[in-house]
Amino acid sequence: MGELQVSAAVPARGLEVSFTVAAGEVLAVLGPNGAGKSTTAAVLAGLLRPERAVIRIGGRTLTDTGRGVAVPIHDRRVGLMLQDPLLFPHMSVLGNVTFAARRHDDARTRARHWLQRVDAAELAGRKPGMLSGGQAQRVALARALAAEPDALVLDEPLAGLDVAGASSMRAMLREVLRQDSRPVVLITHDLLDVLGLADRALVLESGHVAEVGPVADVLAAPRSHFGARFAGVNLVRGIVAGPGTLRTVAESEPGQRWYGVAVEPLTVGCDAVAVFAPGAVAVYRDRPHGSPRNSIRVRIAGLDVDAGAVTVRADDQADGGPGLAAAVTAESLAQLGLAVGERVWFTIKTQEVGLHAAGRPGA
Repeated sequence: MGELQVSAAVPARGLEVSFTVAAGEVLAVLGPNGAGKSTTAAVLAGLLRPERAVIRIGGRTLTDTGRGVAVPIHDRRVGLMLQDPLLFPHMSVLGNVTFAARRHDDARTRARHWLQRVDAAELAGRKPGMLSGGQAQRVALARALAAEPDALVLDEPLAGLDVAGASSMRAMLREVLRQDSRPVVLITHDLLDVLGLADRALVLESGHVAEVGPVADVLAAPRSHFGARFAGVNLVRGIVAGPGTLRTVAESEPGQRWYGVAVEPLTVGCDAVAVFAPGAVAVYRDRPHGSPRNSIRVRIAGLDVDAGAVTVRADDQADGGPGLAAAVTAESLAQLGLAVGERVWFTIKTQEVGLHAAGRPGA
């Protein structure tokens, strides 16, 4: 597998992008509605012909408008998986996946292999109408991979699933992609997809690349309006220290423990993040006693007021991540009498903190 190189313009849709995805890398493409995410996916898959573009995978050119090169969809070897699995309703699950591998003499064997890889082997004899949403997406992924694509484009593949289905599918995707060597473009609006699957993140705004970089950098110091909004949750990095427990590893505060609810299987020692909303944070002048298990003393770095709501922002975290934030009412702020520079306690109940895998090393 080789590097995916993309430079494309679709003026009619206001899109002009340029980026690369290394072999074995997952690039998350983020942005508000209408930013050009799905247009980018369509250009890569050959569903939309750009006015100007050069698209290559390794040494193979898929599109070069300057030289009149436009490899048709069936020969591009770009796997596309959408929110709608688009399975053939008249075929069995095995038939759907075998169809994708039909150019190979051992198509049926390849189909069974990929169904096994995505934990859907037992569904082989069923028709698509008998599958749940999560099962159908597993089959769609097996079908995309059975064609042995040189690159994979995932366009909001988990958007139509419920929380449990999305979590299960995300864990399976992470396992499959970790063992893969093809470049992957993941279009998503979900922070958990980015944290759990991506190595780098690219933010599209108004059809242009607003920022791109390692996931941790984009979330810790966003350089675009959407990036800032996207990172509008509290996020603490660390490693799993036990069931429902995360331990921070920053040198200035080693061993700080956070307690939460693991929303997917986590093993001790793996990289993970604790995620919680600013609205879940209570602010106290003195350390509280009682049910909240997560308490951390912080220094107030800023007070942002918007339509009667107040965001209390703390200094940046020890690992360089953005400071934790608490959302309080103006009345609460007045009662506490808070001011910038003062030290207070942020507390969060365990059930308000989600623990998630943090993706691959270096993400």
